[in-house]
Amino acid sequence: MIKSLFTGIAALALMAGPAFSQESDLNAAVAADWEENLKPLFEHFHANPELSHREFETSKRLAAEIEALGYDVTTGVGGTGVVAVMENGDGPTVMIRADMDGLPVKEDNNLPYKSVATQEDIDGIVKPVMHACGHDTHITSLVGTARQMATRKDNWSGTLVLIGQPAEERVSGARKMMEDGLYKRFPKPDYAMAFHASSGLPSGRIEVPLGIRASSADSVDIIVHGIGAHGASPHKGLDPVLVASQIVVTLQSVVARTIAPQEAGVITVGAIHGGTKHNIIGDKVEMQLTVRSNDEAVRQKLLDSIDRVAEGVAVSLGTPKDKLPEVVRSKTETTPPTINDKGTAERVRAAITAAMGEDVLIERPREGMGAEDFAYFVTPDTGVKGVYFNVGGTPPKKLDTASSHHSPFFIIETPDVAIKRATEAMVVSAMMLFQEE
Repeated sequence: MIKSLFTGIAALALMAGPAFSQESDLNAAVAADWEENLKPLFEHFHANPELSHREFETSKRLAAEIEALGYDVTTGVGGTGVVAVMENGDGPTVMIRADMDGLPVKEDNNLPYKSVATQEDIDGIVKPVMHACGHDTHITSLVGTARQMATRKDNWSGTLVLIGQPAEERVSGARKMMEDGLYKRFPKPDYAMAFHASSGLPSGRIEVPLGIRASSADSVDIIVHGIGAHGASPHKGLDPVLVASQIVVTLQSVVARTIAPQEAGVITVGAIHGGTKHNIIGDKVEMQLTVRSNDEAVRQKLLDSIDRVAEGVAVSLGTPKDKLPEVVRSKTETTPPTINDKGTAERVRAAITAAMGEDVLIERPREGMGAEDFAYFVTPDTGVKGVYFNVGGTPPKKLDTASSHHSPFFIIETPDVAIKRATEAMVVSAMMLFQEE
């Protein structure tokens, strides 16, 4: 009979977390691993970030680290994705995913291992790169989790699949891995898990939502056409800057007057480019938008409204039919909402609190509409039950001044705490999921 860390949710609920006999061993093992292996690995990943779909060296290092632990590793899945499999007898298949990519941001903090890297992006432009969203902690923890699960093979039975995913920041890497046959070429999971380090949560605290974890996201481009003229003779042309400006303003009415007040939605114009000189009316303005929602019907309504507003504003300002705006929805930078399976999330909560203490969990209202392409791994049609949780990385006294994700000043203040906590939480959750309900 397989030795088990857990005998079921009922037993978990009766156990006091700190008294749980195996937890002190796991805690000590993860702490030792941090000092010996994970700390230098984290600093390496942080100092050597790579952009979305360009995670060449990161995937090599991640694959080598996990392969050395006895996993069957495949690289190049969906571009630069890494898939590691450990088959360990009969039982469920559990998948754990970590995203690998950095952001085109120049790091501006005092970390001794801060990034000074630059890299050519997929658009051919060389850009600075930093881990401005904590993905370095994710892949470091994945290696730590891989090690603990490999050394505890006598305590679980089933198949463990570990994923190093590219291009989360472009919400396209998960989809590319799925299109490359992730669930056909490799064991399809019954359960999938992931976590995100957060500068907005207290160090070491864990948040496990029972429902929605992340919103949908769609990148939309609008090309506004005009007729060039002298800036002193605007009546002889068609000013695309004016048309674009009115589109920006009118778009802000969509959420307020198109969707129900109880629903959530965001339309943000993140970039607008047009014109060349003070006294020249140009012939084109390019706009870049991000659209967020928590519901598929609302998502479609927002996207359709952008089409309507762009054309309607242009027509109202005299744009001829052959110069109406082009609205282009990205086919790659798009993801549905990430929604945790409630029953599985409750089981994960129970496993974490039983092993790590009830005070480790934290709950809070969502503060924004961040997106996450982990959704592709757990869409309803897959039948995979997913749980995505957050792990805090900022001391409580510093929360009010914590840097924003995607900022050049971003840091996880306590990466040691975040990585160790996340690793422990993943291990105890995976061990629990390997037990049949």
